[in-house]
Amino acid sequence: MASTSETGTKAPAAKRDRTHYLYIAVIIAVVLGIAVGLIAPDFAVELKPIGTGFVNLIKMMISPIIFCTIVLGIGSVRKAAKVGAVGGIALVYFLIMSVVALAIGLVVGNILDPGTGLAVTDAIKETGQAQVEPEAKGTTEFLLGIIPTTFVSAFVSGEVLQALFVALLAGFALQAMGQAGEPILRGIGHIQRLVFRILAMIMWLAPVGAFGAIAAVTGSAGIDALKSLAVLMIGFYITCVLFVFLVLGAMLRFFAGVNVWSLFKYLGREFLLILSTSSSESALPRLIAKLEHLGISKPVVGITVPTGYSFNLDGTMIYMTMASLFIADAMGTPMSIGEQIPLLLFLLVASKGAAGVTGAGLATLAGGLQSHKPALVDGIGLIVGIDRFMSEARALTNFAGNAVATVLIGTWTKEIDKERVDKVLAGEIPFDEKTLLDDGHGGHGGHDSSDGAEPAPAAGRDGEKELAKA
Repeated sequence: MASTSETGTKAPAAKRDRTHYLYIAVIIAVVLGIAVGLIAPDFAVELKPIGTGFVNLIKMMISPIIFCTIVLGIGSVRKAAKVGAVGGIALVYFLIMSVVALAIGLVVGNILDPGTGLAVTDAIKETGQAQVEPEAKGTTEFLLGIIPTTFVSAFVSGEVLQALFVALLAGFALQAMGQAGEPILRGIGHIQRLVFRILAMIMWLAPVGAFGAIAAVTGSAGIDALKSLAVLMIGFYITCVLFVFLVLGAMLRFFAGVNVWSLFKYLGREFLLILSTSSSESALPRLIAKLEHLGISKPVVGITVPTGYSFNLDGTMIYMTMASLFIADAMGTPMSIGEQIPLLLFLLVASKGAAGVTGAGLATLAGGLQSHKPALVDGIGLIVGIDRFMSEARALTNFAGNAVATVLIGTWTKEIDKERVDKVLAGEIPFDEKTLLDDGHGGHGGHDSSDGAEPAPAAGRDGEKELAKA
């Protein structure tokens, strides 16, 4: 029996090794993509649909994953007030961190002053004006946009907040149904397993998607476009690094007692995926799965992560601050502090709801400037050439901010198993890369025993036993 059990423990290790090779292949694909982009830029640009297709495959899975995660999380908690408390704390935290990110970008942007002396040609002006087409949504339009046209349209529109809204309604409804809702919860638990298994299959295309995305970016931008804007780009990257490791890292250590390096090492594959696709949405499903595995409850993960992807965009805040100052200097109309603050507060509101997708930051910036200070829109063409490279830093920072936010909110609401967090980050409880589900968790962290709630069925081995009995 000993040899059998040893064999049983070695098999999963071999599977994890195969996924390890997958992400090594992603790194190789990124290097090859850059090489192709530099050697044959015209051919590389034609490869863009490959990268776009891969990101679209992952985005296809986001709505059902959000729905299953939130419904299972809320449906297994009997006190609705707990869910409301999580959402309230999350929104307040997101607002505070957005202001902090804006302030940091404001300080660094004024110190670097990188836009002075650049020439703005007619071609650049036309490029800038073209970015205004996707105008920023007003507050009323944004709020009404959260409500889907029909119940099922939330799953086909690709809008994260619409899926979140429908999932909240379904979760609270199942919560109110009590025992009568248990069969539905078990069914949704099975659907969650199916969805995550499909996602695991899609991830094997990551090297191909990364190759196409990076090759197209390098081929379209080239080296020459980067040289004149290196100061802005390097300054932006440095600012993002300082914000993530000094601000977020200090908060994570002080409030949760978690080392930011350990957390980011645990999320290393997700960071690599974002780096290769320039889209933080590509890692959203895996972030949800990994944070639940880490020991944070389903309601906290299910509410904080999807909401954070629309409201907690730290990287986008820093980007819009520095880009606005850069453009104003390049246009020969530098803004005073009195002009900067109202513009940035306007962009703070305009950015909410901008998903972490490539190009969203640029479109939001263009729409914000058009509404608040139209004279600066002509200068947006100056940063189009490097926006994709800055988009990577935006996406990485947004992702890091949401990961840290979920751990912090889990700590503040006492919905986190700190002992499990230490074991997971130490590598003692590995993440299952095959199913992307935490079969060993057994619903732990998905409920609070003090509420008399039951863990979501089918969330682990205990759920499978219940199904077998049923």
